[in-house]
Amino acid sequence: MSNQRARMRKERADGVRTRKAILAEAVSLATVEGLEGLSIGGLAKATGISKSGLYAHFGSKQELQLATIDEAERIFDGEVIHPSTAAPEGLDQLVALCDLFFDHLRRRVFPGGCFFASAILEMGTRPGPVKERVGQFQQRLLSRMFSLAARAQDLGQLASGEDLVLLVFELNGIVLAANASFVMTDDAAVLEVARRAVRRRLGLPEHFTWEGRRIVDLRLQEKARNQ
Repeated sequence: MSNQRARMRKERADGVRTRKAILAEAVSLATVEGLEGLSIGGLAKATGISKSGLYAHFGSKQELQLATIDEAERIFDGEVIHPSTAAPEGLDQLVALCDLFFDHLRRRVFPGGCFFASAILEMGTRPGPVKERVGQFQQRLLSRMFSLAARAQDLGQLASGEDLVLLVFELNGIVLAANASFVMTDDAAVLEVARRAVRRRLGLPEHFTWEGRRIVDLRLQEKARNQ
């Protein structure tokens, strides 16, 4: 009985590792070929896993797409959202969020640029669960930016009359423009321009830096939790 339980635990662990490996490849492929470009056949070729083996993990293309989005969000959180909380509250965290976004582009966490910037454009005209899931991420990110701006306003770091909806719209525009320019030019200089643009919009000097302590530790901890 104990041998059987041990074998079952090993099989489950092997299954989890295989699924993670599949999704890592799917996320990379999706940023280059799009979510619609994902297929069981294409993943089988890229991973060396049989189609039947892949169908055991994902019963349909839509299920594969949704799981890929979940994995991309997990990676984005570990690279951008969670590390930004190491900065002091308010304006510093808002700047940190934008800077870490630019940094994740520079380090090519996703080979085709920001996963979600691409997915939003691709799935925007395709009604259904995949579009809804991408939209949930977009709303979550914008809500995060708004809450940080509101906190900065509460702390007196932004003017009381600042239109926060407009501010978030403009910051999001800078982020998306940075992604598009970087993908097109492969020139990290555009990310420095975006970094300066964020600071100018927030009324900060171009040399403004936020307290980035624990950033590396947080990334390492996030990766360790998901291994």
